[in-house]
Amino acid sequence: MVIYWLVIFFVFLMLFSGICGYFKTKSVDDFVIGNRNVGPWLSAFAYGTTYFSAVLFIGYAGKIGYNFGLKSLWIAIGNAVLGSFLAWKVLAKKTREMTAKLNARTMPEFLSARYNCRAYKYLSAFIIFIFLVPYSASVYMGLSYFFESVFKIPYLYALLLMAGLTTVYLLLGGYNAVALADFIQGLIMIGGVFLMVYFLLSNQEINGFINLTNKLRDINPSYTEIWGGKGFSSIMFLMFLTSLGTWGMPQMVQKFYAIKDVNSIKPATYISSAFALIIAVGAYLTGSMTPVFFKGIPIDPVLMKPNPDLLIPQMLSSYVPEWVTALIFLLVLSASMSTLSSLVLVSSSAVTVDFLVDLGVLKSDKKQVFTLRFLSLVFICLSVYIALKKPTIILSLMAISWGAVSGAFLAPYIYGLFSKKANINGALTGTITGLLITVVFSLRYNFDPAKLPAISVMSMLIPMIIVPVVSSFTKKE
Repeated sequence: MVIYWLVIFFVFLMLFSGICGYFKTKSVDDFVIGNRNVGPWLSAFAYGTTYFSAVLFIGYAGKIGYNFGLKSLWIAIGNAVLGSFLAWKVLAKKTREMTAKLNARTMPEFLSARYNCRAYKYLSAFIIFIFLVPYSASVYMGLSYFFESVFKIPYLYALLLMAGLTTVYLLLGGYNAVALADFIQGLIMIGGVFLMVYFLLSNQEINGFINLTNKLRDINPSYTEIWGGKGFSSIMFLMFLTSLGTWGMPQMVQKFYAIKDVNSIKPATYISSAFALIIAVGAYLTGSMTPVFFKGIPIDPVLMKPNPDLLIPQMLSSYVPEWVTALIFLLVLSASMSTLSSLVLVSSSAVTVDFLVDLGVLKSDKKQVFTLRFLSLVFICLSVYIALKKPTIILSLMAISWGAVSGAFLAPYIYGLFSKKANINGALTGTITGLLITVVFSLRYNFDPAKLPAISVMSMLIPMIIVPVVSSFTKKE
């Protein structure tokens, strides 16, 4: 019964956020970047809650923890240091200054203005809209598995419920609603993570962290090897994928566009990094406990084959008190909805702002905001459709999406900020290279989950060499 009252209260808070955002949303700038007037706390929590979703708690933490044990904590450290702290330190100030100077509200607008190429805007908008759909679908899948395993709510109904709630508060208030909702969701995530770790470690099957390490060592000595050993290279690829990837993901760097001023960046950096450390360590530590509770990967009753995405949901439904499960449910719900709203916002703005407005199809702010809302709904529907098909495991969907999008934008974005020598030839070559590496090799290896992280990391790193080399050998335009 507790869960229903908590969900009702949560829905009320999300609707409240949407209504508050609605009265502040009169223009495209308001809807897309909060009119560049978002303070450090809201910006930091918006970054952190967008970073972590059901993909982490249901897909990544369970599968990686089951395969590698405590070594998975390296990913958490990478997320906090490289994915959050260094991202804010290196990118935030320069991004805020340059996007304001160029009047860029989206990643495609920035790349188009920086490299003086209108066609680049259209290509970037296309990449964002196409390749963020699988990521959004993976979030829906993770959340729906949780509903299905813990609360016995059918996958379809869970999917439609979450899509509907996200639609309402996002369409009402745009970025202002998202930022306020993210702050509320972030507080829920912090509380939920502490409770989840505490009750699982206190369970008689584990009985403390020291016993956990002993049990894991008995099951498989490699589970407690912190450095080197079996699977360490896979962990490093996953760490770089989920940490460096944030530097080129439009929904992440958008938070730097929207922050109020340069003075807000320093406190936001530390708040965001602390948030990332708490959430990531809690998630991967939980994932590392799965070998103690499971002798094999659970069977998906629909697909009739082992599905690692069911590890965490089934563990929580069986080994923690019901009221704690209810709070953890809100944790996963909060993490997922914050990510979903940011993905939808970035994708809808890519088509509206970077394509339709640029072509002169939409001239008034009223029409532009209406179109943003309509395309947000379209994006949500596409994501739900893919999630219903259950095309592959969550980890694979996320790796493909991050590899394609961050591989396409990371190098052009960074060189666009810090190098005057980088030109459109180098940037465009880098974008195409990163995209092709992900697509071609994913197909070549039949979307093998074991190879996708390495493929995605290569799609990010190789363009970092391509962009300056091609720029140096071609005439600056």
